[in-house]
Amino acid sequence: MTDTSVLPHRRAVPLEQTWNLERLFPTPADWSAACRELDQMLPRLAAYQGRLSESPQTLIEFLDLYQHAGALRVKIWIYAENASNVDKTDQAAAARVGQRESLEAKYQATIAFFKPELIDMSFELLHQWIRTTPELAFLAHFIDQLEALASHIRSDEVEQVLGLVSDPFSGAARTYEMLNSADLTFKPAISSRGDQLEVGQASIFSLTCLPDREVRRTAWENYADAYLSFKNTYTAILTTSMRQDVFKMRARGYNSSLEAALSASHIPEEVFRNVLSVFQANLPVWHRYWRVRRRALGYRNLHVYDVESPLTEFKPVVPYRQAVDWICAGMAPLGKEYVNILRRGCLEERWVDWSQNKGKLEGAYSSGIYGTDPYILMSYADDLSSVSTLAHELGHSMHTYHTQTNQPLIYCEYGSFVAEVASNFNQAMVRDYLFRAHPERDFQIAVIEEAMSNIHRYFFLMPTLARFELEMHTRLEQGEPVNASIMIDRMADLFEEGYGGEMMIDRDLIGITWAQFPHLYMNFYVFQCATGIAAAHALAKPILAGEPGAAERYLDFLRAGDSLYPLDALRLAGVDLSRPEPIEQGFAYLSSLVDRLDQLF
Repeated sequence: MTDTSVLPHRRAVPLEQTWNLERLFPTPADWSAACRELDQMLPRLAAYQGRLSESPQTLIEFLDLYQHAGALRVKIWIYAENASNVDKTDQAAAARVGQRESLEAKYQATIAFFKPELIDMSFELLHQWIRTTPELAFLAHFIDQLEALASHIRSDEVEQVLGLVSDPFSGAARTYEMLNSADLTFKPAISSRGDQLEVGQASIFSLTCLPDREVRRTAWENYADAYLSFKNTYTAILTTSMRQDVFKMRARGYNSSLEAALSASHIPEEVFRNVLSVFQANLPVWHRYWRVRRRALGYRNLHVYDVESPLTEFKPVVPYRQAVDWICAGMAPLGKEYVNILRRGCLEERWVDWSQNKGKLEGAYSSGIYGTDPYILMSYADDLSSVSTLAHELGHSMHTYHTQTNQPLIYCEYGSFVAEVASNFNQAMVRDYLFRAHPERDFQIAVIEEAMSNIHRYFFLMPTLARFELEMHTRLEQGEPVNASIMIDRMADLFEEGYGGEMMIDRDLIGITWAQFPHLYMNFYVFQCATGIAAAHALAKPILAGEPGAAERYLDFLRAGDSLYPLDALRLAGVDLSRPEPIEQGFAYLSSLVDRLDQLF
């Protein structure tokens, strides 16, 4: 198991624990050459401005160049971001990120004419070209999407400006990342024996899972205290990001930031409202869980730093290769091809950067799109939680793999709404396998703990953050004041409601939680974690039951990418998220786990 008390420098990490970015570009010099190539393509793209209506052939020529440039742009993006995220102290990598952002702004400004010009051509003409020109047939859904958003697409000049501001508007999220991962320092955690353990973004979760309550308490409090010491800075950064959302909402003629964020992804607002209403109605399920957990731990009072505390001394040690084996076994119902691709990516092609090291970006993600490997960043800690995280990110990666194998570039950038279904689906499948393969009481408890940790994040923390995010955006839209005290107090109020009097809390320490989540810089992303986990369990159920066609329907969903509207893609797989029932079924599954845990104690 990795020693979380000392994090190695990036240069000391074994090669097999790192991802293979050389499959994108062998050297930074090759990356720089690609940047120059893309920059030289921009005038050729710009030369098509005002010409797309000339003929179907002209549009075909532009789309060929557009997709070629887009594929190169993605490779440049993935290489720069990933190389920086494994070591935020690497100044050369940080410089490449800045260079990439500037090039991205030029690219967006160059292609800004594309959608407005298609709209000006008339959709009747475009549909006629699509019907009569086989080379344009693939464009049908793209044009449908464009027609649905046409009233919010601005003139060429305005779209150019909006493209250009993408560079300076990335400043808030980038400032947050650098402060969070490179500059923010934490006091060490102290064990009950007086030993010091280093607190860092890559180690905080592992520390709060340790059996030593003093380690958990000091790690959690010192982590929160560090954020509180910069509360005004974090407030300025997040409110700047939210004000940018409000600016873009108004520039495009939407009524709210929520409508702007969801409309761009073709998601009805009712889906968001369903999550919040069902979540609030089912808070008593969480209150019951806190009571069961407190009794299982034998504590008089439960604190927030006890949420991840182990319920037994048994803690499975799961090396990385064992985790891959278990995940492959859990995903076996999807077929040999799916499993072989997954195993090869993890063990041969080095999709996964799983080291723990200084300066590494907190959390985990899967990145990649057309023409790239689906790279995974995480800090693997040889435990069931890491198995779950790896399964989650592989769900994203296999979604990316199947999409880019079956779709053109324009349909490869599917939204997070469907992405979170694929990731949580893998966790549900692997969890079911572990429940069946390991009937021993302690192992069952360990699997429940892992499940509750994941569900706590997705079905408790994220909906709570979604409520906070909506309220803060609304305040800014209405010109009401927002400062650190207001944000901390409101966050604390929401958590007090969620804990239902079953948890001892420090309002300032829990109230700064919003500063710890980069997800809030993704503009109404967090609620999709709840829809994702609910839909995932709904889709896993018939596959695990051996229902004919269920696995193939799910694979068709992965292959669809963005070639269908999100709700339609999920209906294809077998779940309807326009209704509250899947969210309610998710809470029924949560309640069943609480029952199971209650019986084991």
